[in-house]
Amino acid sequence: MVGKVGNNVGRVVNGQNVLSMAPAKGNRTPTAAQLANQLKFGLITAWLSEVSQFIRVGFEDHDPDMSPWNAAVKYNIMEAVTGVSPSFTVDYPKVLFSQGKLAKGRDMELAVTEDAQLDLSWSALVPSLFLGGPTDKLGVIVYNPAKQDWVVSVGETTRSALSFDVVLPALWSGDTVYPYVSFVSADSKHASTTQFQGATIVQ
Repeated sequence: MVGKVGNNVGRVVNGQNVLSMAPAKGNRTPTAAQLANQLKFGLITAWLSEVSQFIRVGFEDHDPDMSPWNAAVKYNIMEAVTGVSPSFTVDYPKVLFSQGKLAKGRDMELAVTEDAQLDLSWSALVPSLFLGGPTDKLGVIVYNPAKQDWVVSVGETTRSALSFDVVLPALWSGDTVYPYVSFVSADSKHASTTQFQGATIVQ
């Protein structure tokens, strides 16, 4: 068992985050739709809480009527939850940790050439109609379902560097991980929309 969020009990099944309802209390019985919404909310908020600081920048300019956190939760509940109630899971390729106006990384590529390391490369070109420039900071999030652990890097290099090596824990070798990339402006006010780099087996 991983833990409990409100009336929801979380656990890991085959490397997937699964949230199920704990026994209900009280006389009021929630509808099936209400139960499903509660499960999805609990699943996403528990999972995203590990990277909440990144999300506060990543969704900063997404929706003026919502906080960055609420905008991220809303998006990912709608787009990145799969399964049938009561067994919902996170659909990792569809997750967004950022959604903004900054230019995405062009020609993004990921290679695995060293043990416990991911090699990222990209083009510095930013189309004239987009926000962004050489000083934009690279943001990387790597999630390991098997270890229920994260590697997060923000600002260790810039768009102009054209490449970055993400060092992972040695114990991750052989595991399948989910890497995500975005760029954040130098003043941390804008971000690009998350680019999922594909499920990757760590060497």
